[in-house]
Amino acid sequence: MTLGPEGKILEDRQQILKTRDDPDWVMFEQVEAPEEPNEPFKLSDSVTCSWAKAGENFGPEKLRSRIEPWLTALVQSEHLSLLIGSGLTHAVHHLATENTLPGMGKVEFSVFQSQIDDAAVKTAKAGRRNEPNFEDQIRVANELLFGLEHYCPETATFRGSKKLKKKIEKLKQDISNAIDGFAKSILKGEWELAKACEKQREKAFNYLVSFLMSFASRSGTRDRLHLFTTNYDRYIEAGADVAGLRLIDRFVGTVAPVFRSSRLDVDLHYNPPGIRGEPRYLEGVARFTKLHGSVDWVDCHRVIRRFGLPFGAEDTKPYLAAPGLDSAGAMQLMIYPNPAKDRETIFYPYSELFRDFAAAVCRPNSTLVCYGYSFGDEHINRVIEDMLTIPSAHLVIISYSDPLGRIMHTYERLGRNAQITLLLGNHLGDLRILVDHY
Repeated sequence: MTLGPEGKILEDRQQILKTRDDPDWVMFEQVEAPEEPNEPFKLSDSVTCSWAKAGENFGPEKLRSRIEPWLTALVQSEHLSLLIGSGLTHAVHHLATENTLPGMGKVEFSVFQSQIDDAAVKTAKAGRRNEPNFEDQIRVANELLFGLEHYCPETATFRGSKKLKKKIEKLKQDISNAIDGFAKSILKGEWELAKACEKQREKAFNYLVSFLMSFASRSGTRDRLHLFTTNYDRYIEAGADVAGLRLIDRFVGTVAPVFRSSRLDVDLHYNPPGIRGEPRYLEGVARFTKLHGSVDWVDCHRVIRRFGLPFGAEDTKPYLAAPGLDSAGAMQLMIYPNPAKDRETIFYPYSELFRDFAAAVCRPNSTLVCYGYSFGDEHINRVIEDMLTIPSAHLVIISYSDPLGRIMHTYERLGRNAQITLLLGNHLGDLRILVDHY
């Protein structure tokens, strides 16, 4: 099947599956009132495939025989990486609270509003997105701030410089307020999860743990799982704590860990009794990289630190009031795209993090599993595209929906069908169903 020029947005009941020997993706849909409750699916009109007949109803058991053995084989690749987008956070939050995750709406600026909005729209279109988001606005405002500060430095005395300097200060404060508001919206989501009904919260964490450990439970001779996320929240870290999964990142230290450019290779291993020579990796360890930063990272005196912020805290300010961190405010929170003043800080530590991503996935016999990632970040998509130039590399995309059509457009554009597996839809991409059945 092929897509039209505008792409195809999945309807609520539609699913897309491509696994094993499927030459192309197969669309099927849920039947509104199936005669047999255990067989709620049928192929969409004009769709044919080797494993289901047209007009025939089928259920999760038939899908399981297509999906589970295939995914089991893929996750035992020599190198395995897992890229997690906001879809996982939304799924866990909904399981615990039955509510949607708090979001960040449009930012209102007291100066340069129209210029920022116009540029944000252009940025979104360049990224093949329909509408600009919070990140587009902050990125544009940040670039505008840099340009204005160069155009009107502190020593400027030309006519109108005082008025422009006041506007620059207002813009700087607006950006700081926006980052602070965004951080609070992230923390509100964590707070709602922490305050949820104990039974529901435990259920949500059980599914999160089962999901993570499905990938982290690697054979002792395989490379460790490389876990990447574009999320700013700490749902994954909380789930890893519950699971007893040790996450190795670039931070070194105990009280206030410091981000190090030198990659930390703590490859603990043990030799089972009776076996000599060949080392085996210690179980329960994974590498962890937050590509867009985190709500508990801060730029403090040109050093990136992770400060002690409890899961469920309502604000960062009380925890940034400690000596040594008291000069760090919202402007220094390392949330991409951060508005820190120094351009070197903007590229650091993100340049290191993306180098880790490229090094992990662009290898022979490598599998990258994407869950809840909408393919809205071109800098990530470029690395994935390069990865697929390696014939033995494989990409697995699992998503609850494709609202912008970017996943399917990316699939069609890459043209490497044999190297891509698709599980899309409100059934195949549902965290609970995925863990229970597939």
